[in-house]
Amino acid sequence: MTTAQAQVLTRKVSKPDPDALSGPFFWLCAFYFVYCARPEDWIPGMHYIPWAKITSLFAIVAFGFSLGKTKRGFRDIPREGFYLLALIGWMFLASVTSIVWPKGSLLRTLDFSKVWVAWVLTFLLITSFKRLRQMIFIQAASVAVIAVVSVIKGRHTARLEGVLNGIYSNSNDLAFAIVLALPFCLAFLLTAKGALRKTLWAVGMLWMCAALFLTASRAGFIDLVISGSICLWYAGVKGRRPKLIAGAAVVLVSLLLVLGGTLKARFMTVFGDVDPTVQSAYGSFEQRKLLYYESLEVLFTHPLLGLGPHSFANYSGTWREVHNAYLEIGAETGLPGLALYLMFLGSAFGHLRRLRRRRDLDVHTTLFVGALYSSLIGFAVGAMFAPAAYNYFPYFAVAQTSVLMTIVREKDAAMGVPAQPRKESRYLRPYARNQQPKPVPTTD
Repeated sequence: MTTAQAQVLTRKVSKPDPDALSGPFFWLCAFYFVYCARPEDWIPGMHYIPWAKITSLFAIVAFGFSLGKTKRGFRDIPREGFYLLALIGWMFLASVTSIVWPKGSLLRTLDFSKVWVAWVLTFLLITSFKRLRQMIFIQAASVAVIAVVSVIKGRHTARLEGVLNGIYSNSNDLAFAIVLALPFCLAFLLTAKGALRKTLWAVGMLWMCAALFLTASRAGFIDLVISGSICLWYAGVKGRRPKLIAGAAVVLVSLLLVLGGTLKARFMTVFGDVDPTVQSAYGSFEQRKLLYYESLEVLFTHPLLGLGPHSFANYSGTWREVHNAYLEIGAETGLPGLALYLMFLGSAFGHLRRLRRRRDLDVHTTLFVGALYSSLIGFAVGAMFAPAAYNYFPYFAVAQTSVLMTIVREKDAAMGVPAQPRKESRYLRPYARNQQPKPVPTTD
């Protein structure tokens, strides 16, 4: 056997087996469904079983049996994965040194650290655009189902608050999840085949928008306007779908007129016009301002390790979190934790910026790039008004962005397309120009 034949045989033997990932991918999908749909919070009898722990454990075990047969390995994890790992490690350090509640902070951090396992499994197991669509489909459809259940169960309440348990118990968190999922729903609506599928997605988005207005969340509405505008820019303006823009405007105005009474009254409290029916909204607004100032004070008095994860509510004495994810991370993990958090989110925006510059991507990929960008912009803005630092949804979005970037790069490598060089900084261009070698004069 020649050397060339031996190399070919080695490549055939070490070729990744796609079927080896079907088991781990199934359990990862199950974990996404359990976290996003929260069946134990609205299906009777489901809360007796820890579904999230079971599905995550099975996903890890199944992935362990498939090691060596996968397309990617731990060496392929991008830098944002290590930023998240470093952030969790810093959280553990901040927990054990917490001046408020070390034991509770440590237990909360241990529970939150599961997000890194889900993040890594998402990156390693989703190796095709088809699987990425399936994962995003689970997330978007689950939030749509939650919106329908919330509206039905909370039809007799003034606001959709406390209708469900868990991560959707707070009306602001429910509105936040809806806004982050709406761009994906729109992408599925535009790429769906058949009138039935398109109708289901359209009806689901209507229920989601109705649920958002019924939450009367001021932050959720601001988030919807900003994220929705960016989403319509990509899908409507750049995608040349003027009917989509007109339809979205009609739906938004109609829902605002029909269901936006409480939301309008809550907004007026910001300007001092306090309606007796929403008196608590004015108190909430004033309390949040005080919590902002207190979190800034904590950030400057404990800049290195903060108070420890999930400790600010105890420290404030009001048992309320600061409604700003950046201040929440900064006050509870210090400036290093805040820097890692911003670097983690910034990496996703860097990937999306490079993908948006591509002109050779197909229509489906372009739509989902716009959806991911709209969702992450929605989080970046909404995080200034919500305590969403420990919510898994933005971490899922960053993982999906990393997966999409890696899929595009792997496709380029398979087609022999050279990797695109990083854009040269405009501040270094004069220096680089001066460092170019001078032409050697030639003599006749």
